[in-house]
Parts: sequence; structure tokens; C-alpha cells
Amino acid sequence: MNEGGRIRPAYAGIARYLEAAGAEALEVKRREAEVLFRRIGVTFAVYNQGGDPERLIPFDVIPRVIARQEWDTLRRGLEQRVRALNAFLADVYGPRRILQEGLIPADLVLKNEGYRAAMEGFTPPGGVYTVISGIDLVRTGPEEFFVLEDNCRVPSGVSYMLENREAMMRLLPKLCAAHRIAPVSHYPEELLETLKSLAPPACQGEPTVVVLTPGPFNSAYYEHSFLADEMGVELVEGADLFVQDNTVYMRTTAGPRRVDVIYRRIDDEFLDPSAFRPDSMLGVPGLIAAYLAGRVTLANAPGAGIADDKAVYPFVPAMIRFYLSEEPILRNVPTYMCERDEDRAYVLEHMHELVVKLARGSGGYGMLVGPHSTAEQRAEFAARIRANPADYIAQPTLALSTVPTLCEAGMAPRHVDLRPFTLLGRNQIRIVPGGLTRVALREGSLVVNSSQGGGTKDTWVLEEDPPPMAQSMEAGGMTQSMGGMTQTSGNPEIGKQG
Repeated sequence: MNEGGRIRPAYAGIARYLEAAGAEALEVKRREAEVLFRRIGVTFAVYNQGGDPERLIPFDVIPRVIARQEWDTLRRGLEQRVRALNAFLADVYGPRRILQEGLIPADLVLKNEGYRAAMEGFTPPGGVYTVISGIDLVRTGPEEFFVLEDNCRVPSGVSYMLENREAMMRLLPKLCAAHRIAPVSHYPEELLETLKSLAPPACQGEPTVVVLTPGPFNSAYYEHSFLADEMGVELVEGADLFVQDNTVYMRTTAGPRRVDVIYRRIDDEFLDPSAFRPDSMLGVPGLIAAYLAGRVTLANAPGAGIADDKAVYPFVPAMIRFYLSEEPILRNVPTYMCERDEDRAYVLEHMHELVVKLARGSGGYGMLVGPHSTAEQRAEFAARIRANPADYIAQPTLALSTVPTLCEAGMAPRHVDLRPFTLLGRNQIRIVPGGLTRVALREGSLVVNSSQGGGTKDTWVLEEDPPPMAQSMEAGGMTQSMGGMTQTSGNPEIGKQG
């Protein structure tokens, strides 16, 4: 709770609802949410853990709330960061000024597995590489937000943001109506307008946009089909497209139809067997040649992955200063790069205190959370680091904020992060208020990834604080109904004065 022992204003309405509802009613809503998500097919595929691969992402009916003033600061920081990341990509595939200045080691970029030599000297339509970005944020204090990582390749999760809001409005309409919540339902429209704004110069008339998916066996296939449906565009696989005279066409029952913009949800190396992996059955032969000829737009641009490499991440503040002549609004988490002798020695000595990550890992895999690890696990990671130091980075464990979450044992605090989604178009940045809140459902866990058992929450950005009567609610009864949520080593976000 804040210093006055009161609920944060942004959470006052939620606190009042939780007091009145009780644990039994909340459990009923949780079960209703599970039935709803199963009926409409909101799933996440996991293929390497046994059992049914099509799983529901656990949804918590208690929303995460962000005050408008807080969001405005985050929005400015997100816009700044995405502009800098895009400028970095334009530079390293162009004049390479930042490398010549020595602000980023050249080998870290040019020998990066995400670097695409085919992009050298090429400028995408509008000069935009990172059309869709997902920037992961964590909160550690009343006004302290850190960027945990940048996702500039094919970031996922936005469909769950949209479905979570829809579920809340169905399950708890009165609670939603009692708050002025900034809408998110217009995201598909914003995405479509952003993609259309980046149509290639060869496009004549209204651009034809498609979503390119690897197919139903991809873990995020639900999202691919959802977004295509919401935008009113075709969902296609590689076999549905072909290239002729450096022009991309879609096979339809009425004959070939030209495609101008492809929102691709396929990793770089599988996009085009004639340019990257020759064994790829997912991509389209000749696609990269058509792209480089300026006949089609790919979003995001091939090679954008070097901007979200965890070994490049520590240099983003320097990018902001170099390209924008501004001080970073959002802070980085201090990061140790194991390829540096001094950093590696520190990591090996303090592994029990740190989070160790694969520099190019994702989904929570290849990670060691030191405080929750065994001596055997630390020894294994130490051997990996010594064998391939450039593959690993390490960061201190932050005192991540917690929010009240409905768990098997009742109400309890759980750690969360936030992934807002930015859309960078031609001369415009669009960000819908909020994003996807991911929650670590296991007690004490810091891993929020869906593939690792994490869940999600609806994220509310409030247009205004609740009425004064709600703001003045005392916190005493709330602590009881939370099952002691204030007695935690994290920062209970519901009790932080923003």
C-alpha cells in the first residue's frame, strides 16, 4: 500500500469490486472465462512438452490497471525507442555510422546470425524496418519502468490483448462500465492502415494486404487467423503465393491477384528458399528478389532481428542518444555480456543472484533464474558460458511489481510484465493504450511466457481516476481478501502510488 495506507487511485474500483464479490464469485468467473476461451478457440500451441499441444492460455479475471499519466510517459518512451531501433537498422544496412563511431562493436552486428547481407543498401518502403514491435516492460517502483527486451522480428500476443478485453466486457460488464477504460478494439484497423501506408511504389490503387502464416502447426496460428479475419484480409501460406516477373501473386478461384503488402509471420530463414534456407517448404521462391525490386512490402523487414538481439539490447540507450540526440525515457536493465572477460568473471561468481539468458533465445527457454536454481543447474550454465561466452548475457533479478491474481490457493500476488505493441508506418507511430499483461502463475516465479506456464490479464489504461469516494477506500479489508498480498518480496502494484 502507499504511505497513507490507501489503495492506489487507479485500483480503487477494482478493490471495491473484489471486496464485494468474494472468492466464490471470482472462481465462477474464472471458470466461465475458461469455457469462453475454449469455445472460441483461443489457444497457444506447445509441441515439445507432451499432451495436447493446443492449450488455453490461463486468463485471470482481475485486470492490471495503469493510470493515464503513467501510460502517457510509457507511450513517449515507446515511440522514442522504436524510432531509435528503426534508425539503427537503417544505419547498419546503410552507411554504418554507429559502427564507424565505435559505439557498437561491428562484429556484434555484422557477424550476428540475424544479420541479412541481402538487405545491405536496400531501403524498405517508407524507410520502415520495424513496422510492428512488441517492447516488454517491467515495473519495479511507483514511477520505475524498465525495458526487459525488444521484439522486432515477428512479435506475437496482440490477439490475446484483444480477446482479453472482449472477455472482460462479457464476464464483468458492470465493472468495466464503472471505469473509463481506453479502448483497444481498433488495433486491427490501425494495423491495416499502417500496412497500407507502406505499400511499395509499384502499387497502383488500393493495396492488397495478406497475412503470411507457416500454417496451423505454428504456435501462434490462432493469432495469424484472428488478425487476418479482423483486418478483412486473406490468410495465406507459402503455397498460396507465387512470384512472376518480380511481382507477387496470390492464387484465388478467380485467378491470380497481385499482392502489395505481406504481414509475414514466418521467420527470416524460411521466407524464401532461393534466398535463405533452400530446404524451406514454408516460404515463396523469389519473394526476396521481388522485395528488393520494390514490388512488394514485407513487414517486418528481413534482418530486423538484429535490433532485438539480447546482446545488442545494452546499446539501445546509446542508439537513442546517437540518432535522436535525446536522453532515454525508458531505462534498460543493467546487463552483463559474458563475452567480456570482466563481465563473465562477475557472472560466474554471482550466478546465484542473476538471471542468465541466451542472447538469441526466446519464449523463456535457455534461461537460468539464479535465486531459484540448484547448484547443479548453475554448474551446467557455468560450463555453457565458458564454452560459448558470446551466446549468453546476464541481468540482476529486479523486484518486479506484483498484482492480485486468482490462483488455485485463492487471491495472491504474482509477478507481471507488459508488452505494448507499436505500429510504425509512413510518418506516423500508432500505439493502442495498454498491451498484453503476462503473469507468472507459479508462486515466486519471474517467468511469464505462455510456453512456460504463464497466463495473461486484461490491461486497463484509465482515462481518469475513479470518483473520490472510491479513492478514499481504506486498504485493511483488501489485505484480508487478497490472502496477505501485501506480505511479499515483490512490489504490490495495487498498493503503489503512481
